[in-house]
Amino acid sequence: MAGTEEDTVAAADDALYVLTAVLLTPAKFPSVLGDDYPEACAALGLAPLADGYGLVLGQDGDGARWTVVIDDVSLVAVAIASWDCGMEYELSPDERTVVAALPGWPLAVAVAAPGVPAPHDPGPEADDRPPLAPPDTTVWGPAQRRLGADEIALQWATWREQVDDSAFPAPGSSAAPGDAGAAAEGPGGGGGNGQGHSGIRRVLAEARTYIDSPPPLGRVRSSFAPGDARTLRADGPGWSLVARTDDIAFVLLDEEPGEVLPVGRGPELPGLLEALDKMAVRPN
Repeated sequence: MAGTEEDTVAAADDALYVLTAVLLTPAKFPSVLGDDYPEACAALGLAPLADGYGLVLGQDGDGARWTVVIDDVSLVAVAIASWDCGMEYELSPDERTVVAALPGWPLAVAVAAPGVPAPHDPGPEADDRPPLAPPDTTVWGPAQRRLGADEIALQWATWREQVDDSAFPAPGSSAAPGDAGAAAEGPGGGGGNGQGHSGIRRVLAEARTYIDSPPPLGRVRSSFAPGDARTLRADGPGWSLVARTDDIAFVLLDEEPGEVLPVGRGPELPGLLEALDKMAVRPN
């Protein structure tokens, strides 16, 4: 989907009213684009460069949506950090850093540029490629599953307090280690699941294979958490796992729409999380 050099320059020469920006790096990328960094890059027609990219989302003078890809990752990182702190920061990428200009936005953006028409996709006369678009949140699939995992990672305390630890097998019980208790209330509704959930067993088994056979870059990521803990995120075919290294884990599955399945620590989960954390990609 990457445009030609002429397409990129033409789009970059037009005024772009920047609305937001996100990183596309091995350690931090929009999960709606894929289960790992190479897959996310491929969704935008980009080569998976080691240093990654910055994605600048904005509107042109006609109000059309554009995603401008730049290779100045540090510039975008500084802008995002400033905005997160409530500070103003004018993100103005140098034209020499522009890698591609893609029609549309891959993510939902709730704001619009003042003084220009409402956000809309560029017409075929401006770019004949299918415009990028955020996933449909009314259906359940891989993108929605990954978005759900993003939400759990961001709102860990809220999700954690919904889990009754007494639902997990007691130490020394006959239940299999790492069994799940009742499902937490998920984006599409809640419900109970039995102990020894086959989907959870599959996820834990596949996650263990990552330790000896490293998956594509970005399948396992580690980020900051309070105290000495880390927040772990792992994805695989049809599943996402979010965990704190000092606590439990949550699993989401493509085949169980809206369900969030908690996994008790038991004797196996702590060692698995520790091993995954050691091989995970971390932000610089």
